Amino acid sequence: MPDIRELKGAIIGLLAFAAAEEQMLLAATPAAEPGRPQCWAALPLVAHTTDFKRQQVQRLQAIERGQVPPEFGEIDHTSDGLYRGYAARPADAVAADSRAVTGELIAGVHAADADDLRDPSRHPWLRGRQLWLQVIVRGFWHPAGHLGEYYLGHGRGDRAVALAAHGVATAGYLGAPGPARGMASYNLACALARAGRLDQAAAALREAVTLNPDVRVNGQLEALLAP
Repeated sequence: MPDIRELKGAIIGLLAFAAAEEQMLLAATPAAEPGRPQCWAALPLVAHTTDFKRQQVQRLQAIERGQVPPEFGEIDHTSDGLYRGYAARPADAVAADSRAVTGELIAGVHAADADDLRDPSRHPWLRGRQLWLQVIVRGFWHPAGHLGEYYLGHGRGDRAVALAAHGVATAGYLGAPGPARGMASYNLACALARAGRLDQAAAALREAVTLNPDVRVNGQLEALLAP
């Protein structure tokens, strides 16, 4: 595990990577792009990932105030009502909200105490999960995964693979801890598998599991790659 300054630097670098990719997608995509719950358009996708980042901001702020954050339930990504709600948000507001919430998340990481980030026993609501990795889940892994799904769903498999490979390279360049690099490798395995490059996907999955055994909870990808 890197020292706390290096850890915070790696976290912030991964947050910035995902946020830049979101802003680039919004800038390159018409606000009126058609979409549906089975194939999200860019605007509702970024609105959704921003909401997930906001939840992590609320957790960091609650810790700073000595409070317990609210519970956040699972959502159904195939829900028509959920999708329409995100799609109805104004494009300018979605882009601005994405930038603002990412800034708040980065500020929260800067302000966070080292023990809070590393020691889950300090906060029972973390249920044994390390806070620093939860920040990466919601600020990097989740949005990068959705961005890859977007490109795959819009016939741009090569872009999805390139994005995921860039995420792996960025996590390595930043010296991110193994569990974070494993998440990046898992995104790459998913993109490669969906693009039909199964041998490469299997190798990326092995790397992901070696670095972060917890990614095994998603057995669907392993089933796809099984001989």
